[in-house]
Amino acid sequence: MTAVYIILAILVAIALWVAAIYNRFIRLRTRADEAWSDIDVQLKRRYDLIPNLVNTVSGYATHEKDTLQKVTNARTSAMSAQTVADHAKAENALSQTLKSLFAVAESYPDLKANTNFLELQRELSDTENKIQASRRFYNTNVRDLNIGVDSFPQNIVANMFKFAKKEFFELGEEAAREPVQVKF
Repeated sequence: MTAVYIILAILVAIALWVAAIYNRFIRLRTRADEAWSDIDVQLKRRYDLIPNLVNTVSGYATHEKDTLQKVTNARTSAMSAQTVADHAKAENALSQTLKSLFAVAESYPDLKANTNFLELQRELSDTENKIQASRRFYNTNVRDLNIGVDSFPQNIVANMFKFAKKEFFELGEEAAREPVQVKF
């Protein structure tokens, strides 16, 4: 009879361990999803600022239509990205086109003095900083989830319940070294 109690106690302990690990994975996945939501909010804010910035610049730099079109196209591509990797690639392209836009703005002293342009620059700079902070928060949560999915014996529970690793949101080498310059 005591052997039955011992086996029952072991089964209960295993069930409690699986439940605890399962709940941990739920927490980790939810935190990673929440962190991605934070990035998404900041990216949408960035996307909303860009048309205003393009309109302000276009009023001063009418013959720079090619640069303005590239910014608009990059914004559209970034907004339609589906995966984390697609977002990273599109955001890198958008950052590069924004650098071109600000380089164009350097040639127009009246534009650099425009209060609307200066306010848009300040907001974009603030948004870039928030994106960077949100990206670090997301990558930290993804790291924790991925470690759990790969670690033994937690990986047994992860495989049983189909918990999968998530992609990091990483900017390319160039974008990481050269942030978008928004100050004059």
